[in-house]
Amino acid sequence: MDENVLFNPNSQDAQAATPATGDPAAQTPQEGDPSPDGTPVDPNAVPTEGDTGIVADESTGTLATDGTEAGYEEPPPPVGFFSGGLVKKILIGVGILTLLIIIITVVINLSKGQQAKVVTLEWWGLWEDSNTMQPLILDFEKAHPNIKVKYDPKDPKQYADQLATRIKNGTGPDIFRYHNSWGTMLGSNVAPLTSNVISADDFKKAYYPVMQQDLTYKGAIYGIPMEADTIELFVNPQLFDAAGQQVPTSWDQFNEAAKSLTVKDENGAIKKSGAALGTYDNIMHAPDIISLLMAQQGVTISTIADYPKNEAGALAYYGSFAHGDNAVWNNNLDNSLLAFSKGNLAMYFGYSWDIFAIQRLNSNLQFKVYPVPSNQGVKTTIASYWVEGVSSKSTHLPEAMEFMHYLAQKDTAQKLYTETAKVRPFGELYARKDLQSSLSDNALVYPFVQGLDNATSTFFSSDTHDGDTGFNTMMNSYLKTAVNAMTDDPNSATSLVEDLNNGIKQVFQKYASATTTSQ
Repeated sequence: MDENVLFNPNSQDAQAATPATGDPAAQTPQEGDPSPDGTPVDPNAVPTEGDTGIVADESTGTLATDGTEAGYEEPPPPVGFFSGGLVKKILIGVGILTLLIIIITVVINLSKGQQAKVVTLEWWGLWEDSNTMQPLILDFEKAHPNIKVKYDPKDPKQYADQLATRIKNGTGPDIFRYHNSWGTMLGSNVAPLTSNVISADDFKKAYYPVMQQDLTYKGAIYGIPMEADTIELFVNPQLFDAAGQQVPTSWDQFNEAAKSLTVKDENGAIKKSGAALGTYDNIMHAPDIISLLMAQQGVTISTIADYPKNEAGALAYYGSFAHGDNAVWNNNLDNSLLAFSKGNLAMYFGYSWDIFAIQRLNSNLQFKVYPVPSNQGVKTTIASYWVEGVSSKSTHLPEAMEFMHYLAQKDTAQKLYTETAKVRPFGELYARKDLQSSLSDNALVYPFVQGLDNATSTFFSSDTHDGDTGFNTMMNSYLKTAVNAMTDDPNSATSLVEDLNNGIKQVFQKYASATTTSQ
């Protein structure tokens, strides 16, 4: 019962409050009768406030015998569930539970807010369009819903300059493609990969020695190659059969075959050439071919200044194909790629991507690809490939590294090959050595991936589109000067090597301050 609600007794209760005649309990107490507490009752006494006897009911004029107003029921003391101590405990428990619910709700909302935050990575690429790369990106995004990847294919002709400028001013990509020879040029703009991308042991197991040489510096790895290529020997079987020649496996055999395969008119003009060597401007990949000869003479990137005689010997051998009565090539002939496509060149040195150009120029031409000749058993060739790297200026390094981890997976390499093979005769050749054998059935491309077993790199690289002041362009300009000088003086190789090496030194000095990934 609510103690704030006034209780109004009904008529029956009022009648019950009036003493009934003849009821001993209702008779007026007499003098001398004992009271409930045992004291004599004084019938003439007037009750006062606070007495425990009869109290007047102001509303009815009746008296209650317990000191309260007549007809008012005092609620019983709380017992059981609603007892005071238990209520307090319940209220405290409810308060604590409410607080916990609020805290948990805040934590969940914060967590949802973090999960909802999406990071977009900008990836600059070359050669492949967005449609080709999108399946790889979608697979990654499905597994990483908080990371989006925007692939932006760039124009190769302006790429290197744009890349350097944008990274410098902080508006560059998070991930970008760069040539294996650009380590010195890019310097500290390339971030070392974190350990969660790929370990040093796994990198060594998956990729070729040339990549370990090019992409590691002081124990850190600076990129993931998604494709690779080597320079190999293209031959025209029809011209070989007509001359009764075998494909050469050594440079001595190559020299003899080149002479035998060359056809001249009555005036000594070359109609069909046995091999395209000796000049610079009209030979595709002239810097790479000269680097090949140097490498097989023991002259590599790290030893270019240590073996000047070997360096001069390689230059002299290269120049000999365009000098004297036995010359098989000259500056008046078509570009070597075009000459081979026309069927006017028996042996051509090129990379796998040249196959597409040859087939576009002459879809009916039959040709084969073989390993380059060796020098006294040295089978070294030149590797040229592109690498995916992370910008050191990226504001999303953790997410960029997560994407790099994805690119380093074997499955991703296979997906890339599959997607690129949909738009041309074959995809980007595998950079992973554990996938080499999967291309063994393709006789046209297998020599290029086989060559990676014994490949080395060079800073005399062609077709890197690194700009007028780029690392490769400047290096090649000194090499071009040396080759052209031999046209006038075939015996000048020794003196030309000194000038060449001085030029190389100057280029390195220009980039010395930025060098962090130098080979």
